[in-house]
Amino acid sequence: MTIGVGLGMATYTFSSAEGYWRWVKRCDEAGVDSLWQTDRLVSKEPFLECMSVMAGLAGATKKVKFGMNVASMGLRDPLQTAKQCATIDYLSGGRLLPAFGLGSNRSRDFIATGTATKARGQRMNEALEIMNRLWSEDEVTFEGQHYQYEKASITPRPVQSPLPLWIGGSSDAAIERTARYGTGWQAAADTPEEAGIVVEKILKAADAHGRPIDHDHFGAAMGVRFGSWDEEPVRRMAADFEKRLGKPAREGFVIGGADEMLERIQAYANHGVSKFILRPIGAGDAEMEDQTEQLIEKVLSRVKELNDPARG
Repeated sequence: MTIGVGLGMATYTFSSAEGYWRWVKRCDEAGVDSLWQTDRLVSKEPFLECMSVMAGLAGATKKVKFGMNVASMGLRDPLQTAKQCATIDYLSGGRLLPAFGLGSNRSRDFIATGTATKARGQRMNEALEIMNRLWSEDEVTFEGQHYQYEKASITPRPVQSPLPLWIGGSSDAAIERTARYGTGWQAAADTPEEAGIVVEKILKAADAHGRPIDHDHFGAAMGVRFGSWDEEPVRRMAADFEKRLGKPAREGFVIGGADEMLERIQAYANHGVSKFILRPIGAGDAEMEDQTEQLIEKVLSRVKELNDPARG
């Protein structure tokens, strides 16, 4: 497996758009593997809309890939989403990494909009099939329980063929969904041991469907900060994590130094997970820039050495 490390954004903490674009440019120039935007529509805290960010990154960057971690298909139309992804991948020269999940039924996105959560898994399955077909077929006619299309088509097509399709979620339904439709899987708040169990189940289910899933296409995400747990940005994000997911914050965050972060990465790698999204925790432009520089210099550089066989 080749370990790949991208950087992600959840809560938007920059003071201006200029600060954000400086951060993006630095990541692109530094050879960061990928950039990711968390999806949350309804929030008292500032969040960027993930599909809009993808379009912006397509024009603002030259090398880095980018994806959403993960966009909720419980709130999106499959035709519109497929068209957006195809357009963004085309304009970026094939650098989009689409990633979709079901969305928690406790999410404010569902509650605030009155969107039904019942049968959202079935809706997502139909949507994934429709999108996969729209990206590769000349015409799509689909008669499902939730979606119906007659001779639908989109052009231009994505540059990547097939277009990657990363799936989030750890339930039995999400495992089956990944095995049937996905090209990769993103863990949520799973521990390395829990993620390893899911990886094995996905590979077994994909084999039963006669579909190959690359052993190198399993990922995990975590919040990270060079610092301590008693710092205010960490306390705030840890409290939000525990309230939303009901899990200890230490399962979703690594706070300390590069050694601790690399140890967590290695723990996941030991269980078959090799792609990572690290979300630097910082309040304001200066902290985000400092945290990112430390990640580039102290973590990403050492990951590159691990992947270099000449250094083995």
